[in-house]
Amino acid sequence: MTHKHLIAAIETGGTKLLYRLADAEGAVIGEGRFDTATPDASVALLAGAVRQAMPPGVALAAVGVASFGPIVVDPASPRYGRMLATTKAGWSGYDLRGAIAAELGAPVLVDSDVNAAALAEQQVGAGRGQRLVAYVTVGTGIGGGLSIAGETLKGNPHPEIGHIRLVRRPGDAFASSCPFHADCAEGLVAGPAIRRRLGDIADLADAPDVLALAADYLAQLCATLTLAWSPDCIVLGGGVLRAHGLIDAVRTELQAQLGTYGAAADIDPATYLVPAALADAGLEGAMLMARAAAGK
Repeated sequence: MTHKHLIAAIETGGTKLLYRLADAEGAVIGEGRFDTATPDASVALLAGAVRQAMPPGVALAAVGVASFGPIVVDPASPRYGRMLATTKAGWSGYDLRGAIAAELGAPVLVDSDVNAAALAEQQVGAGRGQRLVAYVTVGTGIGGGLSIAGETLKGNPHPEIGHIRLVRRPGDAFASSCPFHADCAEGLVAGPAIRRRLGDIADLADAPDVLALAADYLAQLCATLTLAWSPDCIVLGGGVLRAHGLIDAVRTELQAQLGTYGAAADIDPATYLVPAALADAGLEGAMLMARAAAGK
């Protein structure tokens, strides 16, 4: 097979690293997963795997990177692709884009992992056919992104919805798991917080009180995004949201919280809050970024 050009996608996460190499037609040539290490070691692992998978004499046209944050995602910024202050040891201030470009010798595009996931879910996933798609993931942390007609919402540096403050339920004196905020969504209802709330109970579905509280808090978050972003739908991903009955409970709570005000009254929760369709949405989004860049 002759490859006119190749594109690569990379996703960096707090615990895992993913890569995929494909040709212009989308055929996958190589892909893999590693545990996240130090920044330099992580980039070396990823770049080495990409190079090893490349046929001789073929160059990379572009690399798309979906990264955990916070990271500068504005292409006009002189710090584009540089990590900001993070709790991930050794990563604060790291020039991720520069390091990958130096290793692979190709143009590198960078966005947040959740922005990339929003792009992928809009283009080829659960939000396909919708113009404005929000994506929310609830796992080890909580993050979210927004794709508007194939362009993600960037900013200074990008959305950080996991740190939106919530109104605690009466009697909820649980200590936040977030080291920065006492009442943010991530601190109250991300994976680590849920596990501490469950105690000896293994499954969220077996703890109706905790599930109801999680539904309340996640519905507050979705209501805030609804009023602020007015998306056509919100795609829900991450391990916590796979708990049986949780998405249905969030739908019910969202309807109660939005009430009959304005456009919110026209929302059908069953089609507005939808489960994610893609297993590796961030990586899929990074591949879409690279393909678009290679086609220019």
